[in-house]
Amino acid sequence: KGPKGSWWDWDDGKAILEYLFWTGEITARRRSNDFARVYHAPSDVLPSEILNAPIPTETDARKQLLLLAARSMGVATASDLIDYHRQKGAIARPLLKELVSTGELEQVTVSGWRDIAYMIPGTKQPRDIHVRALVSPFDSLVWCRPRIERVFDFHYRIEIYVPAQKRMYGYYVLPFVLGDKIVARVDLKADRHNSCLLVQGAFSEAGVDHAYVARELLLELQEMATWLGLANIQIGDNGDLVTRLARLHRNS
Repeated sequence: KGPKGSWWDWDDGKAILEYLFWTGEITARRRSNDFARVYHAPSDVLPSEILNAPIPTETDARKQLLLLAARSMGVATASDLIDYHRQKGAIARPLLKELVSTGELEQVTVSGWRDIAYMIPGTKQPRDIHVRALVSPFDSLVWCRPRIERVFDFHYRIEIYVPAQKRMYGYYVLPFVLGDKIVARVDLKADRHNSCLLVQGAFSEAGVDHAYVARELLLELQEMATWLGLANIQIGDNGDLVTRLARLHRNS
């Protein structure tokens, strides 16, 4: 065990584990309560058909990542697809052309978008979308900031490293998805000592039905508190949704 480095305070042992993990020599079955990976040999975790599958070429693997990104996003620009798995544009853009030429992707235009978009041929748009979810700041839905502004008209920045007095919304703010829109954002904290989910701020997006959003948001907050093993919810005083939330919570 050598001295810790300057990046994430990794010592030699951690650096070696990361190398083995990313090269596939070891894998992780789960994470512990403090989010540390619990490592295992691949043969203990992965099914034999995966372990014995042919290893793809780098080009084929990159194409599959682009197709996986397209399936995940439904419709996306070249930049969206490339960013999804952090590929390099100079390498990935020619592969997009190949995928179009083989019929695995098709080019489409989206109203209001400046750039050509791509999608898997035959992709269908659902008639109704019934979704209610609080989204992690690190979820793939929101990590590409230009995309969420283009698709959802939602300006989002993580303010963890912003001084408290300069934050617009809070330290750890989660977008709230309802149906096919991002309708609000909430600043949450788990106070495990007091077994309480702290809703330090709740802010609506423009043009939403505050009563409906607050009602659905409270249901999601109750589910989150249960999932985290917290007995109570405490509503703070920051944001235009907190008064409705507090009243609904008192009457629930």
